Amino acid sequence: MVIWKQWKRIKTKIANLIKLGVKKQMAYEWANTRKGYWHIAGSFILDTAITTERLRLAGYVFFSDFYSKVKVVS
Repeated sequence: MVIWKQWKRIKTKIANLIKLGVKKQMAYEWANTRKGYWHIAGSFILDTAITTERLRLAGYVFFSDFYSKVKVVS
């Protein structure tokens, strides 16, 4: 949701979706949606474009990964 909100403008959303491999027509349709940020965050749009692997490669830390490293097994 934060990434989608950072892109702000429709032109920016289209350009970034195309960079992520979405076809131009689909990027245009998805960027022009009137749905809210939280609705889009869990939708097919961002699940397709922004995957967990891409976020890991970009350096994002996931809480579940961090927890599995620090948890103490008793």
